[in-house]
Amino acid sequence: MNETEFYTRLLALPNGANDIFYKNKRYLLRKETLLEGKLIKVYAEELGGNDIVSGNYYPTMKGGMLKPCEMSDKKVIDFVLQAQ
Repeated sequence: MNETEFYTRLLALPNGANDIFYKNKRYLLRKETLLEGKLIKVYAEELGGNDIVSGNYYPTMKGGMLKPCEMSDKKVIDFVLQAQ
């Protein structure tokens, strides 16, 4: 399994639905870990706004493979690294 900062921060985000802050805005984050940790799904909606962040991460494929949903890798990575 990979040991990148992205993966470490992704694992630290709580599973389930949680309020989280990103760039001083509040988001509802839904994180789900499936297939015995082989798939981590992230979906976040800005509360009171229209921004979303969505992607699937496969930690065991090629040292970690991110598949964002209709957005750039950079947006999902930035969200995971900066979310509090």
